[in-house]
Amino acid sequence: MFEKINHNRRYFLTTMLTTIAATQLGRLACTKQQAASATAELPIEGELPALVGAIAWLNSQPLTVDELRGKVVLINFCTYTCINWLRQLPYVRAWAAKYQDQGLIVIGVHTPEFEFEKNIDNVRRALMDMRIDYPIAVDNDYAVWRAFANHYWPALYFIDTQGRIRHHQFGEGEYEQSERIIQQLLSESGTGRVAQETLEVEAHGFEAAADWNSLRSPENYLGYERTENFAFPGAVRNQPRLYTAPAQLKLNQWALLGDWTIGRQAIVLNKPGGRIADRFHARDLHLVMGPAEPGTSVRFRVLIDGQPAVAARGLDVDERGKGTVTEQRLYQLIRQPQPITDRQFEIEFLDAGVEAFAFTFG
Repeated sequence: MFEKINHNRRYFLTTMLTTIAATQLGRLACTKQQAASATAELPIEGELPALVGAIAWLNSQPLTVDELRGKVVLINFCTYTCINWLRQLPYVRAWAAKYQDQGLIVIGVHTPEFEFEKNIDNVRRALMDMRIDYPIAVDNDYAVWRAFANHYWPALYFIDTQGRIRHHQFGEGEYEQSERIIQQLLSESGTGRVAQETLEVEAHGFEAAADWNSLRSPENYLGYERTENFAFPGAVRNQPRLYTAPAQLKLNQWALLGDWTIGRQAIVLNKPGGRIADRFHARDLHLVMGPAEPGTSVRFRVLIDGQPAVAARGLDVDERGKGTVTEQRLYQLIRQPQPITDRQFEIEFLDAGVEAFAFTFG
């Protein structure tokens, strides 16, 4: 399951990297003509399936198809470490607030990618940090995901008052078109006048849009099941090993230094002083990671081209280029100023016991 899902999630970023010109047109595609086409007759793509497969609901009692009849519904498939969803989130959050009094119900379906994302306490903490107060269905068993035949994070499904799916959006972008469709479905419902202006969202931190013009590095996983471009030829699975790395990596190669165990989903540091290196080309570098033992913490320092990451530090790095892993989530380690070029990133862990899952870029 994970390999198939990952392939489809990565599709968006790979396509953006290889067809930047076409992507930029697509991402800015809501010209006046296209905005007008968004208000044309929308096809019927299917029926809203039952949501009974969710194992729990946050911010709400469980919602049923019958209860949602008569409302315009926006379903958003997400998982809390997905950078693509985090960059979409400010729009979804803003739509939920703007249109809630006009009959829109936004429902997030949290379908986990990593095992730790099945932990409801982790999800609940993430929702609080992200200021999400609309209903979230916890879809740990992929039941709702399968009912929609969904394959993507993030994904949006637009449902009218009769419970019919009228549109979908896979991946980031097309925000003006999506809001126009919400407006159209609300207008069709006859609940009253719907304002025709669209939101201008100012996103910050993790939620800021990627610098697509300079992005040349794709998402990469570190567990053996899905990793690519590992620079050490003699990697072993599920066993401790001492790793070394070449002095210079090729673009989008990554390497380990120190005593690590490479598992299916993640790599685990066995002794202090271990490093992860990656050569990348992007404004932002993120790493999904956390302490292997809940309640513990792991100190780290970040280097870029061999020097402490100070001017290029991300949200989770202090002015000395240092930080601490305290929970399982996505950490922003680099946000570099212009000009964007190939850079060599390293993170050194001063304590053992960190688990690292995936690099993402922006």
